[in-house]
Amino acid sequence: MRLNDKVALITGGGSGIGRAMAHTFADEGAKVVIAELDEASGQKVADEIGDNAAYVHCDTSSEEDVQASLAMAEKRFGGLNVVVNNAGVSQKDWDTTIAVNLSGVYYGCKYGAEKLAASGGGSVINLSSILGLVGIGAEDAYVAAKHGVVGLTKNFAIAFGQRGVRINCINPGWIETPMTATIREMEVMNTQVMTQTPMGRYGKPEEIAKAALFLASDDSSYMTGASLVVDGGWTAR
Repeated sequence: MRLNDKVALITGGGSGIGRAMAHTFADEGAKVVIAELDEASGQKVADEIGDNAAYVHCDTSSEEDVQASLAMAEKRFGGLNVVVNNAGVSQKDWDTTIAVNLSGVYYGCKYGAEKLAASGGGSVINLSSILGLVGIGAEDAYVAAKHGVVGLTKNFAIAFGQRGVRINCINPGWIETPMTATIREMEVMNTQVMTQTPMGRYGKPEEIAKAALFLASDDSSYMTGASLVVDGGWTAR
């Protein structure tokens, strides 16, 4: 198994892409800590996985919460090898969006990469977006935050490149998650997304999870500072 004996912390692991990553990592042998703001969904995912998973309450906009979650993962499973900064929000005010989508990733990189370096190395995976690469004419805070995630990924990759820590990000396209539910229910918006995506469909959370699995595993041993685009061709236009 590709993640045998590894310990992974996933923020926002209670639903959508985060949930898919938690299950995929566990299926590949990892012990998984779901760091989630919503206790019910986070605990549910941990229960679904079983003994190799644990839930910890985490508001990623809180520096102290992120630090505590990382410490809990180490204590619960005896180490830490992978940190996935996945938690995010959309259609919120500027301060909330930046706090969760950008500051939360910063805290995860700052403290997560340091812990991984101290224990011999590992992988940090940040979740950006196709809107971290291009604009859309709306969602100013979301676009700014996701562009910032790409920049943070590159900066931390340089800083930790010789300390055994690889830091990459994934830029998902339009994925079938609770975050895109409203768009999928709006005929005009849904049609626009479908026609602008060369593959003609939304992605599945599991398809992003497989990309994260690659970055978490030793298969990506010479990758750092990269943005892995998984968007059905949307940014190819």
